[in-house]
Amino acid sequence: MGMLDGRVVIVTGGGRGLGRAHCLELARNGATVVVNDLGVGIRGEAEENAQSPAEEVVAEIVAMGGTAMADGTSVTDFAGMGALVQRVVETYGDLHAVVNNAGFLRDRMMVAMTEDEFDAVIEVHLKGTFALTKHACLYWRDQVKSGKKVSGRVVSTTSGAGLFGNVGQANYGSAKAGIATMMIIASLEMERYGVTANAISPIAATRMLATVGRTADESGGWDKLDPANCSPVVAWLCSEESGWMTGQVLRVDGNTVSRVETWTVQQSFRSKSGEAVTIEEVGLGLRKMLGTAARGLGG
Repeated sequence: MGMLDGRVVIVTGGGRGLGRAHCLELARNGATVVVNDLGVGIRGEAEENAQSPAEEVVAEIVAMGGTAMADGTSVTDFAGMGALVQRVVETYGDLHAVVNNAGFLRDRMMVAMTEDEFDAVIEVHLKGTFALTKHACLYWRDQVKSGKKVSGRVVSTTSGAGLFGNVGQANYGSAKAGIATMMIIASLEMERYGVTANAISPIAATRMLATVGRTADESGGWDKLDPANCSPVVAWLCSEESGWMTGQVLRVDGNTVSRVETWTVQQSFRSKSGEAVTIEEVGLGLRKMLGTAARGLGG
């Protein structure tokens, strides 16, 4: 018996890297997996393959005795994501979780980034996450309204670029930050319907991070940057057991899982008058608040 027996999960970007690892882990734990993938390159360019990456993953799952289907709908196709949810429900009788993982990179310094490069990354990461999440949540809400019990799960992929920033990734980082916030909002809106929403931030050597150094030893030992390391966390988040946790961002680094806090209010200063802060008070107030005055920084 697997923790995910009887549960149906859609994984976007499921044909390679993180997505493939998630699909295989979900299947190993009993889930029926819908592998959504366009089979594009890391910059979203079309690739020609005799068999799509999604079909290859489906074949792996079937070979291990699992159940899976391939899907090639673009996550940027809003109506297409709605049709995918409907098709999955018609095929398997229900939908229990979605894993938003699809994406690509078009890195460039902000002053050189084009409008198309910005829009394309925002569309696939942020809009794509919204499209599938919205249609899945609509299905679950309607199920509850019809008197059925729901244990829906939304798991979305954010990144360090979105949580902490990174040079050359104004588009990608902005999208990933938006995804983390979207999960918090989804968790607040969908709690009443039995749906949780969480984000993961994997530290892994995927195609999009091909330059990251590997840590496996030459004997083939455990690899700290293997994308599969975070897949058990994703699988658990898709389970009924995880129903008590929602609105969280989990950073997975090798064998370590950490909770990332959202923006929090830290130090502050107040005006002397008790009314609005004056322009003259701002500079000194910020220096004192940030501890720079004592170090003589900033002038």
